[in-house]
Amino acid sequence: MSARLSHPSAPLTRRGFNHLVVGAGTAGAIGLTAACAVEPEEVEQEPADSDEPIELNFIWWGDAGRAEVTEAALDLYRADHPNVTITTEYQDSGPYKDKLATRIAAGDAPDLMAIRRDQLREYGDRGALADLRTIEAMDLAGLSEPVLAPWDVNGQLIGVPAGLNTIGFIIQTTVLDEYGIDLPDGDTWTWDDLATMANAITAASGGSIYGTAYEMATVANLYVWVRQHGEDLYTEDGQFGASEATIQAWFDFADEMRQAGGFPPAGFFDGTTSAAEASYIAQGRTASQIIPTNNFKSYNEACGGTLALLRIPGESTAPRRGQSIDCPHLWSISSQSSYQAQAAELLSFLTNELAAWEAMGTTRGVPPNAAVAEGLLPNLEADDVTATEYILGLQAEDLPPAFADPVGATEIQSKLADVAVEVEFARITSADAAAQLVATANDVLAG
Repeated sequence: MSARLSHPSAPLTRRGFNHLVVGAGTAGAIGLTAACAVEPEEVEQEPADSDEPIELNFIWWGDAGRAEVTEAALDLYRADHPNVTITTEYQDSGPYKDKLATRIAAGDAPDLMAIRRDQLREYGDRGALADLRTIEAMDLAGLSEPVLAPWDVNGQLIGVPAGLNTIGFIIQTTVLDEYGIDLPDGDTWTWDDLATMANAITAASGGSIYGTAYEMATVANLYVWVRQHGEDLYTEDGQFGASEATIQAWFDFADEMRQAGGFPPAGFFDGTTSAAEASYIAQGRTASQIIPTNNFKSYNEACGGTLALLRIPGESTAPRRGQSIDCPHLWSISSQSSYQAQAAELLSFLTNELAAWEAMGTTRGVPPNAAVAEGLLPNLEADDVTATEYILGLQAEDLPPAFADPVGATEIQSKLADVAVEVEFARITSADAAAQLVATANDVLAG
């Protein structure tokens, strides 16, 4: 499949995907510390074939739109399981993280829950999550090993993807057309090609449009950069694998574009919203952006259907591929639930049933079951087809592995956010930022 795709969308603002993948916040960290005290115990299980009334508590993060489509899928399940009552709750990402930590610490864990990738080990290492491979009712047959491998921690599968995702580069083609600038070839373009394009756009527009803008503290972006440099941000054994030189180069690249004009000046990003219609591309203030591909439809609609979706620069020229099939959002079952079999049946439905995905759409990403993803294509609008085919194409390629974040990743990613702002405002150098980040990461992971 070509990485140069048509029918685009607009960019996430600086905080959107970063908040889903990175998460952070002092309250969440405190709550998570409390959650670490959970000690797993043997819990008597309700038989899988029980006809007794059962109440499952199912919680996730997201907005009202995500809740609406999730409830539509759950209604299909409820219709076939009249003895099962499903109570649901949802919040925005930050409040959700804190509430989940509090509930698990209090011994009141939901039966089925959304888990962020940066929390998976935090809970899993302390026995708060069930090993899904030990629950007979959990149907994993349609999920490939590469899809499951990152979430198999210490021999236990403690999460399955709620949807597959990755990042892509969107470019506003109307801007390119207006100023006579060629659209890069998404299969072959480099980071230098990005800089050339971005600087040219800003110059041609007289500074009214910045050529590119993406968040330096978004860990999903940094993962790719680090992998392309032959390293891993976090290694399989839970260590920090990025060198100071690679981190410094990440900051230096954007800083050089900022000085040349292709990247916005310090203070440009306000981070007030992640809504596509309020994004900088939709406002006509920037011409390109990195986004999570499951947001392609909303961004393209916000931009009038004029975006192109490309792979991240450097994929064909770097020492190693950088992109991988990732998932910021996993489903997990509580080890303290008395209804693990019933929760697993519900999770299997949400994972493997085409009807469930027809109700939910791709709001959480592409179905992790490839057969379901293929079956969903005829029901999708053009932009969702583009994003889904992007993921399916990557799955067929030789990509670097993805690993579950180690315990302490949230603290490290908070440090990344801190030093990124300091570099942006030139209060520290890129070299200082890299040294601080690597030192903090090594200290956190050593403890």
